[in-house]
Amino acid sequence: MGLIAETRQGAILIWTLDREARLNALPDLSDGDEFAEACARANADMTVKCVVLTGAGRAFSAGGDLTAMRDRRDLFEGSGAEIRARYRRVVHRIVRSLYDLEIPLVSAVNGPAMGLGCGIAATADIRIASDRASFGVPFLKLGIIPGDGGAWRLPRDIGYARAAEMLFTGRSIDAETAERWGLVNRVVPHDRLMDEALITAGEIAAQPPQALRMAKTLMRQGRDQTFEQILELSAAMQALAHMTDDHLEGVNAVLEKRSGDFTGR
Repeated sequence: MGLIAETRQGAILIWTLDREARLNALPDLSDGDEFAEACARANADMTVKCVVLTGAGRAFSAGGDLTAMRDRRDLFEGSGAEIRARYRRVVHRIVRSLYDLEIPLVSAVNGPAMGLGCGIAATADIRIASDRASFGVPFLKLGIIPGDGGAWRLPRDIGYARAAEMLFTGRSIDAETAERWGLVNRVVPHDRLMDEALITAGEIAAQPPQALRMAKTLMRQGRDQTFEQILELSAAMQALAHMTDDHLEGVNAVLEKRSGDFTGR
């Protein structure tokens, strides 16, 4: 049985981590391939403009399977070299695929997001949390370190000192703290979570698809490139955007005080 249950509402894909009996624990050895394939399909489909990622049941994801760690099986079987290779093939493939998703990703965090689950939630461009959500990176409590790139991502999201506090103490934070620290955009009542996520996704999906994907690329590149490099990339992408039919449609829509009807051309 696969991990991702996929449904679609217009230009919006909804991916639900569907391993409820295990609190959506991950990764199983097939999860890297499944995430990579789902992201590749979404990237290839210009009619898809946004993805919403959530979890089934009461957890977003509890993270790694502790019984598999204890029994040294699946991802954790064999020598150190073998475990390293599996992390690269499975865990890194998950977070790389999500980070490289060309369309905006919204995480609707419905409950605890721990370890890799926290990392996956934070990979989203926009994070909306239920008031029942919590976040933690308790790797040190297990005698391990973040194997999912969290040491790079979390300080960028909430600052070094707060990331250090979460990692070095192993303490979890509640949804309100996550909002105050900037890990999530906002917190909403649990029964409104998917409605709020889909409203945001709908506003994103109303944008012209080519410019939307270019804008996400610029935002992601801007985390690591210099200002001069981003200016050069912006000029090149802007020139392409000016040549699209959607650009003219957008200008006319604003002048005519109506919503744009974008076709992706």
